[in-house]
Amino acid sequence: MHVVITGASRGIGEGLARRFRDRGDRVTATSTKGGDGLVALDVTQPDSIKAFAEAVEGPVDLLICNAGVYLDKGQALEGGFDAATWAQTMAVNVAGPFLSVQALLPKLRASALAGKVAIIASAMGSQARAPGGSYIYRASKAAVVNVGRNLAADLAADGIAVGVYHPGWVQTDMGGAGADIDTATSTAGLIRRFDALSPATTGCFEAWDGAPIPF
Repeated sequence: MHVVITGASRGIGEGLARRFRDRGDRVTATSTKGGDGLVALDVTQPDSIKAFAEAVEGPVDLLICNAGVYLDKGQALEGGFDAATWAQTMAVNVAGPFLSVQALLPKLRASALAGKVAIIASAMGSQARAPGGSYIYRASKAAVVNVGRNLAADLAADGIAVGVYHPGWVQTDMGGAGADIDTATSTAGLIRRFDALSPATTGCFEAWDGAPIPF
């Protein structure tokens, strides 16, 4: 199986790449600058996305849209959440996954296994869970859940399944040392969810352990 992972220089993306390679899958992993075995891909730049898609060899069986940012963490309602942070977050967390899927669609359609798309979102994007704060990050993750659901509808005729996933509160640079689970636990669970993704479950919004996340 050929797996493409965006945002794989550290944390969840790096852990996913390692696990897929360990089980014998072919992995194309990316980071913004590339290097150290990673292919350069800036998901906010159309030229970068086009060049990457053209360089990917062969069909893509699973595209994991993992690249993401959390730039407004800890900001206060008074004085925080500036327009530039809104724009950058939406470019990475929402447009990035959509444009990546769009660019790689011919290679997903060429998969002999029926291509799959996994979008790493967050339970913080659930409309049913709104405790306040982190307005930009929450809004971006809610938006990408919507993107994933609509892609699932549009790609159903191609047999391409699309799932949206909450990786858990993970002990990464983004999640912090006090998070609930480690990267190994999250990535093992996520891969089980990706393997289970099918046309019957397309459009799902699930946690790493299979628990459904309310929209």
